[in-house]
Amino acid sequence: MEGDCLSCMKYLMFVFNFFIFLGGACLLGVGIWVIVDPTGFREIVAANPLLFTGAYIMLAMGAMLFLLGFLGCCGAVRENKCLLLFFFMFILLIFLAELSAAILAFIFREKLSREFFTKELKKHYQGNNETDVFSSTWNSVMITFGCCGVNGPEDFKTAPHFRHLHSDDVVPEACCQRDLQTQDRAFISKEDCLMGKDAYQNRQGCYTVILNSFETYVYLAGALAIGVLAIEVPEQ
Repeated sequence: MEGDCLSCMKYLMFVFNFFIFLGGACLLGVGIWVIVDPTGFREIVAANPLLFTGAYIMLAMGAMLFLLGFLGCCGAVRENKCLLLFFFMFILLIFLAELSAAILAFIFREKLSREFFTKELKKHYQGNNETDVFSSTWNSVMITFGCCGVNGPEDFKTAPHFRHLHSDDVVPEACCQRDLQTQDRAFISKEDCLMGKDAYQNRQGCYTVILNSFETYVYLAGALAIGVLAIEVPEQ
C-alpha cells in the first residue's frame, strides 16, 4: 500500500511539474514576443519604465518556471534527491519573488489605479498622432485588446487635447471595431464609429479588459503553486 501511494505521489508530482514546465515555456514566449514584436508592443514597453521592468521580470519568471518544471519532472521520474533539492530551492525563490511583487504593487498602488490611468489619458492623449509616444502607445493597447479608453468611450468626451485636435470625432480610430477575419483587420465601419454609433465601437474600457486577462493567468498560477507546494514540500 505504501509503495502504491509513493508511486501515485511520484506521478502526481510529474504531472504538476509538467504543467509548470509548459507554463514557463508559454510565459517565456510571451515575454520575448512583447519585447520584440514589431506591431507596437516594443514602443509600449520602452515608453513606460514600469512595463519595461515587468517585461523582463516576465522573461526571468518564464525561464525560472521552465527550469523549475524540468527539474521537477526529472527529479520525480528519477527520484533524484539532488534535483528535488534544487526544485525546492526554486520554489522558495519564486515565493520570495511573489512576495516582493506584492510589496511593490502595494507601494505603487496609486500609480496602478483606474483613476490614475484615467487622469493621464485625459491629460495627454492626442488621438492618431504617431509622433507622440503616449498616444501611439494607447492606440496600440486599444487595438490589441479591442478596448476603448480606460473606462470606455466616454473618457474621450473630456480629453482636452483629443477634443481640440479631433472635434468632429466622438472617439479615436483605435476604438473602432475591426474585422478580425481579414488579414489587415480592416474597420467594420469607421465613419459610423467616429460619429458615435455604439454598434461599431469597442465599448469596454481597457482597464477592465486587461485586468480580467491577467487575473485568469494569476489564478491559474496560484492554483498550480498551491498544488505543487502541497505535494512537494511534505516530500522534502
